[in-house]
Amino acid sequence: QVQLAESGGGLVQPGGSLRLSCAASGRFFNAMGWYRQAPGKQRDLVATITSSGATNYADSVKGRFTISRENAKNTVYLQMNSLKPEDTAVYYCNAKIETIARSMDYWGQGTQVTVSS
Repeated sequence: QVQLAESGGGLVQPGGSLRLSCAASGRFFNAMGWYRQAPGKQRDLVATITSSGATNYADSVKGRFTISRENAKNTVYLQMNSLKPEDTAVYYCNAKIETIARSMDYWGQGTQVTVSS
């Protein structure tokens, strides 16, 4: 069974920082990342990273967020700096296994990030 344990969410003032962590168990993942969803909004990509270290960021977080991964621990991190109120959302950890047959996605339970003064 795959389990993704997320931590690091909380309340922070605009301009502040948070670091999210997600530890996945069960198997090797080709890619891991973070998505976020605000009430009434779709779940959007924040950042992803492959096992080789290739990263992808949403335009809205480029220059402010940094994703990293420790493959040996199946752990992914999201360092969030210069946080803005619009960053407020539930952040979900994602882990993906890609095969010729299919791609399988696994999701964490989500951790709330609230940016407010």
